[in-house]
Amino acid sequence: MPSFSIALSGLQADSVALNTIGNNLANLNTTAYKKHSTAFEDLFYQQIGTSGSGDAKQVGVGTKVSSTSTNYLQGSLSSTGNSTDMALSGNGFFVVSQDGVQSMTRAGNFQLDQSGNLTTVDGAQVMGYAAVNGVTQGGGVLSSLSIPIGVNEPAQATSNFAITANLNAASAIGTSFTTPIAMYDSLGKSHAASVTYTKASTNSWSYAVTLPAGDATGTPANNMGTLTFDGSGKLTSPAASVAGITFPGMADGASELAVQWNLYDAAGNGTLTQSTAASSATASKQDGFASGVYQSFTVDTTGVITAAFSNGHTEAIGQLAIATVTNLQGLTSAGNNNFVATAVSGAPSLGVAGAGGRGIVEDATLEQSNVDISTEFSELIVAQRSFEANSKTVTTFDTITQDTIAMIR
Repeated sequence: MPSFSIALSGLQADSVALNTIGNNLANLNTTAYKKHSTAFEDLFYQQIGTSGSGDAKQVGVGTKVSSTSTNYLQGSLSSTGNSTDMALSGNGFFVVSQDGVQSMTRAGNFQLDQSGNLTTVDGAQVMGYAAVNGVTQGGGVLSSLSIPIGVNEPAQATSNFAITANLNAASAIGTSFTTPIAMYDSLGKSHAASVTYTKASTNSWSYAVTLPAGDATGTPANNMGTLTFDGSGKLTSPAASVAGITFPGMADGASELAVQWNLYDAAGNGTLTQSTAASSATASKQDGFASGVYQSFTVDTTGVITAAFSNGHTEAIGQLAIATVTNLQGLTSAGNNNFVATAVSGAPSLGVAGAGGRGIVEDATLEQSNVDISTEFSELIVAQRSFEANSKTVTTFDTITQDTIAMIR
């Protein structure tokens, strides 16, 4: 007698394949969706004897689903122009948390809630590393990321300034050259400060840092001195930054303005030089700013989120956490575009984008589904034909069974 279980096992396996393909097609437009595939394997065999040469005579009893795998190949990246949209180009997952449960996702179609928290469309918190005083730590304790919506950033008084300039070695004694630089007091008022250089002798210039008349009523301190250059035009004195330049009695009621003039860059090279060329200043910078209201934010390739304010100041507020796992196929799909780590996948390794084999972040961009519709249609036809073939086997077995029963009537 034929065994209906053989054909039924085929129908059951084909149903799983059809469901998988149908789910892929249903998620054709799902952000960062990863295609699933179904694989079969045969069941055990019954030995019904041996041949004359001793070879076993075996009859199989059907098939089963051996695995359902996920294709983690990156989908195409599409620009959206929306700063809350993000995509990972390369390996890794964004880390999200909801109700204390941590999971991972490739879908970066994030949103901002009423408190400015960066969330998924389902309300999960996007996790990362908070910046400290505008400086990202590149790791540390995970926390939710928040955008300072509606925040009025207080003014910051200038405490450091630097000027990149050349002083003309051919200038006559007594020749002066002035470079302007804006400085901010503790109330956020801008002052048009200036640094005046006066040729004192060969390879020597005196300097004076001043504010416009009336901006400060007190007597400035440590705002004058001498600059000395060697025969190659390199600054030799002062040998370090000039600290303690102060302007007391600010006319607008602000606190005393105390600044440091940074004469050397991070590599120890002087920012002032002397050569036989026209005196000129090519750059200047200072760290003060007026108060300002939050305007927007951007995300760079390493996942650093930078807020921009109406005063032109920008400040890093956090950095996205990116997770990787040893065995991608060990992850389980949790719905809502999320994946959960298991003992098989290994614990997530957390870090930042662009490090440790992790991909980079693309701002204002979304990853599309990696489902290929033509491939799915082809697989759908194959699964349909297989289902029809197994159903034909059932009807054939049924006919044979009926014939067998009719033999005893």
